[in-house]
Amino acid sequence: MRKKSPQRLIAVLVFLVFLTGCKKEQAKEETPTKKAEESALSDPLPSWNDGKTKTAILDYVKDVTNSDSPNFIPVKDRIATFDNDGTLWSEQPFYFQLFFALDQVKAMAPKHPEWKNKQPFKAVLENNMGELMKQGKTGLLQIVAVSHAGMTTDEFESNVSKWINTAQHPTKKKLYKDLIYQPMLELVKYLQDNQFKVFIVSGGGIDFMRAWAEDVYGIPKDQIVGSTLQAKYNYNNGQPTISKLPALDFIDDKEGKPVAIEKYIGKKPVFAAGNSDGDLQMLEWTASNKYKNFELYVHHTDSIREWAYDRKSEIGKLDKGLDEGKAKKWEFADMKTDWKIIFPEN
Repeated sequence: MRKKSPQRLIAVLVFLVFLTGCKKEQAKEETPTKKAEESALSDPLPSWNDGKTKTAILDYVKDVTNSDSPNFIPVKDRIATFDNDGTLWSEQPFYFQLFFALDQVKAMAPKHPEWKNKQPFKAVLENNMGELMKQGKTGLLQIVAVSHAGMTTDEFESNVSKWINTAQHPTKKKLYKDLIYQPMLELVKYLQDNQFKVFIVSGGGIDFMRAWAEDVYGIPKDQIVGSTLQAKYNYNNGQPTISKLPALDFIDDKEGKPVAIEKYIGKKPVFAAGNSDGDLQMLEWTASNKYKNFELYVHHTDSIREWAYDRKSEIGKLDKGLDEGKAKKWEFADMKTDWKIIFPEN
């Protein structure tokens, strides 16, 4: 037998030491991951405080996904709908899509010098929100028309994507996309992990949300339903485009939400979450499902970490829904007491 040279033995030993070190490092790396996975399995809603609402959510999902339960819901019928503004992300002091529209007007202003003396654009350029609100629905529609229409859908998506990745909230000093609710992200993921098909059904613009919500919430574009402007197809010499027109097509709010659910989803939800009277009809529609159902209202009660408002708020008013939800024993996520954190920490 040929003897191994000392150099070869040294090389083998060095390799074994290196391999052992790699395995130790790998074990170090895998341990936190494994712990995180175990933690997620033991508590899928770690940002929720233990209490009535969290327990109700966990018990409901466990019950309806248990094939031995009389309340078992087949996977094909596990439809969940979530409002966006005030339910998945913040909405004060104005809906964030309005801030987008105002920023777009300011960006377009150099090409429109006449706006300096013309309302409602004058109010926008002077940051005079009081005057802008005096312009009423007509003024706001003019702002939406110039900031959302007169361009292709690709151009609009590009504008929204640039804005959502750079624009900051005026008082929170965070990107708008960072003002999302960590507890609700966990809830969406928990439902998805249990084979619920989760939709956004919002009064916000469908094209505005689709430009960023898939990346932020993990909800596919084709599962986002919202308000729409009219649109027009152009063949454009072999380069087809769809252009957004300055005319409303459909408002996905209040009574419009059940209509949109029927039109775009085709199945009644078994789980619905909202935060305002604008979501009441969606929750009522869900409560009429033959399957065991779950209705959840996010109640803004934390003036320190977010905002506190309900009955008297002009944005996200919760009045009739508050009374009806309590009367029908729907669940309420009280921000102040039910949520350990509100926004993602990283």
